[in-house]
Amino acid sequence: MSQAEFVPEANPNTSNLLVKKWTSVIRMQRKILELESRLATAQEELSTFSKDGAKRTNKDWLPSTSAKRGLVGHRDKINAVNFHPLYSILASASVDATVKIWDWETGELERTLKGHTKSVTDCDFNSDGKLLATCSHDLFIKLWNVTEEYTNFATLRGHEHSISSVRFIPGTARLASSSRDQTVRIWDVQSSHCIKVIRAHEEWIRCAVPSLDGRLILTCSDDHTARITDIESGIMKVEMRGHDNRVESAVFVPAASIPAVRELVAQPPNATSSRVDSLAVSFAMTASRDKTIKLWDSIRGLCLWTFVSRL
Repeated sequence: MSQAEFVPEANPNTSNLLVKKWTSVIRMQRKILELESRLATAQEELSTFSKDGAKRTNKDWLPSTSAKRGLVGHRDKINAVNFHPLYSILASASVDATVKIWDWETGELERTLKGHTKSVTDCDFNSDGKLLATCSHDLFIKLWNVTEEYTNFATLRGHEHSISSVRFIPGTARLASSSRDQTVRIWDVQSSHCIKVIRAHEEWIRCAVPSLDGRLILTCSDDHTARITDIESGIMKVEMRGHDNRVESAVFVPAASIPAVRELVAQPPNATSSRVDSLAVSFAMTASRDKTIKLWDSIRGLCLWTFVSRL
């Protein structure tokens, strides 16, 4: 008999055994997937508990996977957005030299502010939402009266190069602006005059953020550093050095987030730190072109944590 003509005799016992083995494998795979799912759920639940066992209830701040609404209207890149402190209004500043005012609940464009001649780099509402400040590469800062249909009532002149940021100083009628001319300027809103020039860095200053009490200013620069300066004296209090490229953005950690930060870096509060925490100047965050975000002890200038993207 040739090999081609050989037909093995079917054995029902071995056939059933093979089927049973494959069925067991499939069941085991399903069990593994189920256990992996339960493990992921348990890890997620564990992440909502602090070290003392108290369940956190602030998960709502995490963004959803899909946007609630898309606002479309600018003709070029958008440099900054700022929420109105009281109403569902959002201002956006664009390279197209305009500022657009949106109702973020409905998604409707309410108006377009035209006045700048070059890229608008930043925008900021004051604490009561009655004023809007904008700045631009055209070297001007413009003030808009929100309650009078966004009338442009003042233009502030003084910077000698592109203006990077503008912020109202809390509790005062003053503004702080930063520029490529390596200065931070403090402005009086009522008179539109520059009342102080602070030379905080030796290179382009990308942003200047005042503290809640209006005494300090946090700046970051192309010189790879962030610094905290006393506004009144102009004296640098702290330098934060550690990035390997220019620092694009810097913010003080808000008071509501400080307990979580202290938990992360294992620094429990004490009587002294609690007073500083209430001013929201204990910690700062910086973002750099070196692709990292750093968390700093802004009192001592020490880097406490470096966040690196794995994508």
